Amino acid sequence: MPQFKYLAKNANGQSVSGVIVAASQPAVVEILRKQSLVVMSVREGAEAARKRGGAVKLEDLVVFGRQLATLVDAGIPLVNSLDTLHAQLEKPGLKTVVGRVRDDVEGGVNFTEALAKHPAVFSNLFISMVKAGETSGTLAEILDRLATYLEKTAALERKVKSSLVYPAIVSFMAFGITALLVLKVVPTFKGIFATLGGELPLPTRLLLQFSDFCQQYFLVGIAGGVGLFFAFRYYSNTPQGRFQIDKITLKLPVFGVLLRKMAIARFARTLTTLTRSGVPILISLEIVGRTSGNKVIEQAVEKVRVSIREGETIAQPLEACKVFPPLVVRMVGVGEQTGQLEKMLTKIADFYESEVDAAVGSITSIIEPLIIAVLGVVIGGIVIAIFLPILKITQYLGH
Repeated sequence: MPQFKYLAKNANGQSVSGVIVAASQPAVVEILRKQSLVVMSVREGAEAARKRGGAVKLEDLVVFGRQLATLVDAGIPLVNSLDTLHAQLEKPGLKTVVGRVRDDVEGGVNFTEALAKHPAVFSNLFISMVKAGETSGTLAEILDRLATYLEKTAALERKVKSSLVYPAIVSFMAFGITALLVLKVVPTFKGIFATLGGELPLPTRLLLQFSDFCQQYFLVGIAGGVGLFFAFRYYSNTPQGRFQIDKITLKLPVFGVLLRKMAIARFARTLTTLTRSGVPILISLEIVGRTSGNKVIEQAVEKVRVSIREGETIAQPLEACKVFPPLVVRMVGVGEQTGQLEKMLTKIADFYESEVDAAVGSITSIIEPLIIAVLGVVIGGIVIAIFLPILKITQYLGH
């Protein structure tokens, strides 16, 4: 049986997470409810997801949603549309899942329930929007809107990742070159300096001592680094640890601003897509919190959801949580007062997506020369420290 990762809250309101082996997602929910836990989320484990067809990229879902919307809009029955897509899909992961969804729909299961059997592939947002489309009879329109949303989300993530590729490569090369010089080149010169005799310049002595230290504790350093990595990974997988890490990342000098803008853009884009598709506001906010990618934002959105359930407006709890900028709060408030909330959320999403583009460009322009400058100082300093004794000897022989 597959494994399911769950997140729930106990009677004291504390978060509880773990892994349960069960036949299905509803079975996990039933088990947790018998334990008097309030279920927040249940997701299929990575191993079970691989057995059900492997990983599916966001870009593949965009193509799937767009093509399915076109076929359904053309009047082709859903089973035939899924069969057509299954025949032409090349990615084995998505092909397997679509085949199983087609078989379920053909067997009498509605489309939403068939998708819900594959939570590792189709998110809560995807399933909720499809359910709204089936209920309202506008499945083709909803699928097209969903594909557009996923496309914008994928494009935003791609821009951020691509902007960080060059700095990451340069940083890795800088670390590799420095390690090579310190561990291999400097010890070679140490033997040469020993034969020359005399007192070495201070920079050279410091470099030789640093090289000796690195050679002596090289394996210890690697073991410590690996241990810290796994400790950090374990801590980040706990609810409290994830929250603290996300809280710190939002306060970082440069990247914190970028991450906050990304989270706000995703919040606005997801909420407007869901509400426009007919998904109830409380369910929409629950999905928005889970897809925010940041536990601080998720907790803030959950407080907004609780406040709305008690009869408050959206703008009031947004302002109280101190996470969203005043511009966002005011625009949401105006949207609520004028009955144009979707329009305002779209404007917020467009504005912050453009802000992310500008932030990515500025970060790239700052990081690249900074890395090159640091690399020049470090490697240049090592080279100078190595050649100072040789230059001193050359000057002495010249006199």
